[in-house]
Amino acid sequence: MDHGQQEDLSALIKRLKDTYKVTESEIARAINVAPATVNSWVLRKRGTGRGPNPEKLRALSDAFPKFTVAEIFAAAGRRVPGPLAPEAEARLLELFRGLTPEQQAIKEIELRALNEANRS
Repeated sequence: MDHGQQEDLSALIKRLKDTYKVTESEIARAINVAPATVNSWVLRKRGTGRGPNPEKLRALSDAFPKFTVAEIFAAAGRRVPGPLAPEAEARLLELFRGLTPEQQAIKEIELRALNEANRS
C-alpha cells in the first residue's frame, strides 16, 4: 500500500482476508452481518449512503484484533466514537427520561446531526 494514500475499507477488508485467511462470508458471520454487506464494503457500494454501522466496525476489530478500531474507522472514513461506560449510558438515559417528549425529539435530532457529521 502507498503510505501517502489513505487505505479505504475495501483495501482493509482485502488485507484482513489475506492476514486471517478468511472469506467475506466468514467475516460476515464473525460480525453478524449478511455476506452481501461485507461484499458491498469490498465493492465500495454505499447502500444507504450513511456508511458502515459503527457497531459493526467495532465488531471487526473485536473479531480480528490485528486491526485496531482506529485503523478500521479511518479506512471507513469515519471518526472513532468515544467509549461509553455502562454507568455513563445509564446517566444519559436517566437525563433523557427527564425531558418532555418535545425536548426528547429535539435532542434526538441534535444527536443524529452530530452522528452524521462524524460520518463525513
